Amino acid sequence: MILSSFLYLFTVALLAFVLASVEKVTKHKIFTFLPAVVLIYAAAMLLAHLGLWQENESIYQSYKNVKTVLLPAMLFVMLLQIDLKAFVGLGRALIIAYVASVLSLAFSFIFLFWLFSLDHDAAGVFATLAGSWTGGTANMLAVAGALDVKENLMGYALIVDSIDYTLWVMTLLLLVGFAPLFNRWTKAPLRFKMVDEVEPSQRQVKSAPLLLLFIFSLLIAYLSNYLASQLGALSTTTWSVLFATFFGLIGSQTKLKKIVGSSALSSAMLMFLIALIGSQAHLRGFSEVPLYLGVGLLILLLHALIMVIIAKVFRLDLFSIGVASLANIGGVASAPILAAAYHRSLIGVAVLMAIMGYMIGTFAGLGIGYVLQGLAS
Repeated sequence: MILSSFLYLFTVALLAFVLASVEKVTKHKIFTFLPAVVLIYAAAMLLAHLGLWQENESIYQSYKNVKTVLLPAMLFVMLLQIDLKAFVGLGRALIIAYVASVLSLAFSFIFLFWLFSLDHDAAGVFATLAGSWTGGTANMLAVAGALDVKENLMGYALIVDSIDYTLWVMTLLLLVGFAPLFNRWTKAPLRFKMVDEVEPSQRQVKSAPLLLLFIFSLLIAYLSNYLASQLGALSTTTWSVLFATFFGLIGSQTKLKKIVGSSALSSAMLMFLIALIGSQAHLRGFSEVPLYLGVGLLILLLHALIMVIIAKVFRLDLFSIGVASLANIGGVASAPILAAAYHRSLIGVAVLMAIMGYMIGTFAGLGIGYVLQGLAS
């Protein structure tokens, strides 16, 4: 049994590295249905359940301290990729589709939570899931931290996110062939331009600027936590997340945005955070999985119905509402795949929408979470 906080952190980091590397190297089909983040969380939770490390004060304090610093640091680095000008340049139809996607998801979460009269634990699960489905896994962690969602409840959110999301991706891909028929029904004109495909950067990653960015992200984390400790009304973690988001948006307008490798750095932070949270969860109380999976599917179906109505009213095409939906629910990992199924030149649209979710997801998830907590009390 591990008693040292150092060995605990080392083991958790090693676990995240191994599983993330296996996904990248093997590209096995299992990762299509169970992304590395889910397997990392599940493996860390299993090791905790088996007693690999002791639940002592030293280890818990290490977990808490690292999470407190790493969460705002990761958010800051991740948000450097935001490009507000490029998003505005997408055009009216695509922006309407994106906004409709966010609002319809918010309504679906709130309405179905109220309809099923779910409890406070469920509020934490679906608030966390809302952070993911309007942004991404990083936003999921931000919302969970800000709302003080228990570590084991994160397991529910990750399971629903993985399974229901996979079904949603499959559905949207199957509908691609029906686009001409759908577009005739909505009377959608071909009004948005094909945009250039986003090419991956060929510039070499340099260690010095990347190390500088990491150091700067730690400074931002310290500043965010310090400012958060001076304020009331909301929890310290909530303020810290909001400050990190604000600083990230400012940083996206500076030369920090041009540092090559920032996306890989934020992904590494994310994997480690997922492993940390899983290491403090427990394999018990998972009997509610079928309920949460079912409600998650109903959320997606209600969201789809609203999006179809919006498409009819505003004469939107199937691509616009489909990629807007998946940019929220699937993020950067899957939205470009759907876009490529229509036309490779549309990949850039999907990437821009998905990256916008990095900014929107935290605010949307927190807003939905506060409403759900109010309904549960």
